[in-house]
Amino acid sequence: MSATIIDGRAVAERVRAQVATRVAELARQGVTPGLAVVLAGDDPASDIYVRSKTRHAEAAGLRVFDHRLPASVDTGRLLALIQRLNADPQVHGILVQLPLPPGVASKAVLAAIDPAKDVDGFHVVNAGRLALGDPGIVPCTPLGCLILIRSVLRELAGRRALVVGRSNIVGRPMAQLLLHNDCTVTVAHSRTRDLPAICAEAEILVAAVGKPHAIAGDWIRPGAVVIDVGINRIEDAQGKSRVVGDVDYPAALEHAGAITPVPGGVGPMTIACLLVNTVNAAICAACGTDAPLVRPEASLDH
Repeated sequence: MSATIIDGRAVAERVRAQVATRVAELARQGVTPGLAVVLAGDDPASDIYVRSKTRHAEAAGLRVFDHRLPASVDTGRLLALIQRLNADPQVHGILVQLPLPPGVASKAVLAAIDPAKDVDGFHVVNAGRLALGDPGIVPCTPLGCLILIRSVLRELAGRRALVVGRSNIVGRPMAQLLLHNDCTVTVAHSRTRDLPAICAEAEILVAAVGKPHAIAGDWIRPGAVVIDVGINRIEDAQGKSRVVGDVDYPAALEHAGAITPVPGGVGPMTIACLLVNTVNAAICAACGTDAPLVRPEASLDH
């Protein structure tokens, strides 16, 4: 048995094409979705992520407002910028690239973002809406994972799903999304006992622990759909660096029914869903509502 490779780049390209179509429709109505990107400090990885997000946003027709701040920036200055962006009608989405420099109160900065412009989906208001099953902005990576799952599974209701990891950014919202799609969901974490046995029961397995090869290939239920969120940089015996996921990919290919590669799986979907969230935020602003859609299969249809 050899698993089907879920091509995140191809799925993301289709989503971005939908975004571009919707942006063009909005432009004819006099609305251009605007994304404000805030990058503080000089972290090389953050700079790469921001440039990639900016490039894709501009390619889809969004207006990007790029705010670069020095590593010496303090919390007060960032909060003042967030307040200006909240009040700017041309800005529909605000993205604050993490991590912020040491000494900055990250929670206070994220909490200051207007929930209607919180296109990362991290604000407590949006987290609460997701937990309650109410419409709201969904974190980009879990939303992308769900779209990838739906690209290979037509029906999710009743399926046994396992999320390995309980972070507020991926694990918890991922579990909520699967619950909203009527899966029977288990969340595993560092204190979970007998993880191999739990993995063996899962028809859908989402690995988001940030540890290379934390999930062994022979733990996976035959035919399961495996979504690998991990991005881990390791060195081989020759000292050459490469990126791997949380799942032992070569071994998993022999057990899974479908699996995302690393890189080329979840990563492109995270950026695509950032664009989806920004377009939804612009539509909601134009319609006078503050409740973007939760369900990704409908996210570009309203």
